[in-house]
Amino acid sequence: MPTFETTARFARDFKRLTPAEQERFKDTIRNKFVPDVASGRFRPGLRVKPVQGVRLPDGEHPVMEMTWAPDGRATWQFGDGQRTGEPHVIWRRVGGHEIFDPGPA
Repeated sequence: MPTFETTARFARDFKRLTPAEQERFKDTIRNKFVPDVASGRFRPGLRVKPVQGVRLPDGEHPVMEMTWAPDGRATWQFGDGQRTGEPHVIWRRVGGHEIFDPGPA
C-alpha cells in the first residue's frame, strides 16, 4: 500500500471542501487511486496526466493531476519512498478547477 503525505496547501484546500466532497475524495482514493497505484496503471476515469507548465528541479517527479468528481481535481506527485518497495504520494492541492490558477504574478 502506498504511503502518503500532504502539503500545508492541500490541508487548507481539503478543509474548504464540503463534508460530502471530502468523503467523495477519500472514497475515490481508497477505491480507485490506491488500487491503481498498486497496479501501476490508472483507470481512464481518473484522467491522470501531468500538470502543464510546472517547472521542477532536475530529477524531481512531475506534478500530476487527477479527477475525483465532475469539478473535483487533485494534484500530486510521487516522492521518495518511505517503505521499501512501496510508492509514496505527496498530495499538493485539492478542489475544483481553481486549484490550477497560479494567482497574481
